[in-house]
Amino acid sequence: QVQLVESGGGLVQPGGSLRLSCAASGNTFAFAVMGWYRQAPGKQRELVAVISSGGNTVYADSMKGRFTISRDNAKNTMYLEMNSLKPEDTAVYYCQYRSVSNSYSYWGRGTQVTVSS
Repeated sequence: QVQLVESGGGLVQPGGSLRLSCAASGNTFAFAVMGWYRQAPGKQRELVAVISSGGNTVYADSMKGRFTISRDNAKNTMYLEMNSLKPEDTAVYYCQYRSVSNSYSYWGRGTQVTVSS
């Protein structure tokens, strides 16, 4: 089983920045496709960004240009750098680990991001 722990969430003013981290257990992190998703109250969970084992990235249009996804395979950790934050970014942000060998997905518990003045 893969365990995922998100951290770095909190309260930030509009226009501010936060960096989220997702630490993964196990020895297959380097081969997994990783992603960030978010869910605001009363809304469906949506894709934020995805990064492949080789470092290729895909962003949702609303996050493109403001958010940056990255990974450090030596540390079994994925990151999400969020800049120019807006109140609409307020949500619980979840880390996803997708095994390329069996296509099974693992999820973290999420970290709360609140953007408010």
